[in-house]
Amino acid sequence: MPLHPKLTDSPTGDRLAVNPLFTRSAERAEVPKYRLPTEPMLPETAYQLIHDELMLDGNARLNLATFVTTWMEPEADRLMAECCDKNMIDKDEYPQTAELEKRCVNMLSHLWNSPAGEAATGCSTTGSSEACMLGGLALKRRWRHQRRRAGQNTERPNLVMGINVQVCWEKFCNYWDVEPRYVPMAGERLHLSGVEAVKLCDENTIGVVAILGSTFDGSYEPVQEIASALDAFQEQTGIDIPIHVDGASGAMIAPFLEADLVWDFRLPRVASINTSGHKYGLVYPGVGWVVWRDAAALPEDLVFRVNYLGGDMPTFALNFSRPGAQVVAQYYNFLRLGFAGYRRIQKECRDVATYLAGKIARMGPFRLLTDGSELPVFAFVLREAVTHFTAFDISAGLRERGWQVPAYTFPKNREDICALRVVVRNGFSYDLADLLMADLTRLLARLDKQSAPRYDETDAAFHH
Repeated sequence: MPLHPKLTDSPTGDRLAVNPLFTRSAERAEVPKYRLPTEPMLPETAYQLIHDELMLDGNARLNLATFVTTWMEPEADRLMAECCDKNMIDKDEYPQTAELEKRCVNMLSHLWNSPAGEAATGCSTTGSSEACMLGGLALKRRWRHQRRRAGQNTERPNLVMGINVQVCWEKFCNYWDVEPRYVPMAGERLHLSGVEAVKLCDENTIGVVAILGSTFDGSYEPVQEIASALDAFQEQTGIDIPIHVDGASGAMIAPFLEADLVWDFRLPRVASINTSGHKYGLVYPGVGWVVWRDAAALPEDLVFRVNYLGGDMPTFALNFSRPGAQVVAQYYNFLRLGFAGYRRIQKECRDVATYLAGKIARMGPFRLLTDGSELPVFAFVLREAVTHFTAFDISAGLRERGWQVPAYTFPKNREDICALRVVVRNGFSYDLADLLMADLTRLLARLDKQSAPRYDETDAAFHH
C-alpha cells in the first residue's frame, strides 16, 4: 500500500499546467507530477509552481491542533538559514555546533534536576518520537543486561503505559519486539495511575512510561504517585522497574510554572526524560531531546563510536545525517530567553488557555474535560442534551474560517467521549482567542438550526 496514493481524479491528471508568463513562452507548458521532468526550468518558474500549490495548506498560526512551534524571531530564522547546510553528525567538521548541542543537553539536565552535574548524558534527536525510541531502547537494553547477568530469560520484554500514549510508543514496541501493556481508561480516569500501572508489571517489565501532558486532554500523569507505587512493588517483589517520563510538552512547561511539582530526576526511579524542542521548546519542527539521569542509565553498548571525517564521534541516534539548524535555534532560545523568559512565555500561553477554556465552558453546549491549568491545552465535549450537531460539525465549521480545531474520539473503554481540543502556543494571543470565540458563537447559532448532525467520526481528519 503506498503511503501517499495518487489523486487519480485530479482535473489535470498527472501533469502540472504552467502559465506561459512564467515560462516566458507563448504556449502553456505542462510538466509531470509524479516523475522527473525531461528538461530543467527557470528557478522562478519552479518557485512559483510550488508556491502556488502550497497556498492550499492551512494557516499554521490558526492551527490549534498542533503542539509544534509555528513562529520564531527573525534572528532565529537568520541563524537557522546560516546553519541549514551543517550536518549535525559531522562533529569533527562542525565542532562548535556539537558544543552547542552539549550545552543544551546540560541546560536541560540541570532544568530537570539531574544528579549528573556538568557531566550530563543525553543527545538531540529529530523530535520527541525519536527521543522516546532511544529512551525505550535504553530501558530494554538495561533490562536485558540485568536478566542475562542473573541467568534469566530475556525473550518476553514488556512496557507498561497508559492507553493515551502517543503513537510513537506503539511504534517502539512494534519495531523492537516489546509487548505493550496498556492501562485502559476507566470512568473519569483518563490516563495512567500508580495502582493501575503496578497491576501490569512483572519481572519482564523493562519500564513504565509516564506522560507529562497527555495529547488527548493536556493533563499530567502523576509521576510521583507512579514512582511511589513502583517503590512499594519493589519492596514486595524485589523487582526494580525504572520510569521514562515522556515530557514531549510538559517537560518544557512544568519546570517554569510548577517548581513544586515533583516529576523529574528528583525521583530516583526516573531513568530518562524526553522533550520536544519543537513544541514548548519554541523551535521550528525538527528537534527533540532525551536526557538520562546519569551515564549509568544509558548502556554503553548502545553508543556508536564512529571514525568519520577524521574524528571519533560517539553517537546514539536512529538516523545519521541531519541539519544542525534546529539545535542552534534551540541554543538561541535558551540564551535569548533564559529561565525568566521561558517562564513569561509559558505563563502567557497558560493564561490564554485558561481564559479561553473558561469562556467556552460558559457558552452552554460544552463541558470541559480539562481547563488548560497544566499544559496550555484543554479539551471539551458537547453536553449529552446536544443531539442535533456533533463535535465534528464544530470542527468542520471552524475550518471554514481557517481554524483547525480537531475533533476525535478517545481510546478503548471511553470511545463514548468525543472531544475537541485547543493547543495554545506562543503567539496565540488574547485577541486571537476572542476572534475564535466570535467565530464559534456565530457557528453555534447556525448549528442550532440543524435538525440532525452532518458529520461524525468517519469524517475526522485528526488521529492520535
